[in-house]
Amino acid sequence: MKNFRTKVFKQAHELMRATGKAFAVCLSKAWALYRLTKRMRREIVTFAYEKAKGTLQDVQNLIKGTGPENYKTVRYFDVEANGFRSFKVENLITTY
Repeated sequence: MKNFRTKVFKQAHELMRATGKAFAVCLSKAWALYRLTKRMRREIVTFAYEKAKGTLQDVQNLIKGTGPENYKTVRYFDVEANGFRSFKVENLITTY
């Protein structure tokens, strides 16, 4: 059976391969993920995560309808999913 340190380092390596960030940054994130999953096994945890890359640039020709303006959500074009998405304004964590 692998110990938890091995799993953390393997996850850090996968993060480094996927993101191209420095190993120290990925290792820090891997430890945070380890602590999160450990805590989730004991209790309900509120957490946030990075979800999408979006834009509103050059997508006017893709808009099909004209719905009413909604100030509770933000609509955007998800460049990875190749489609329109939205999120609740209170769920915004940060922009990169």
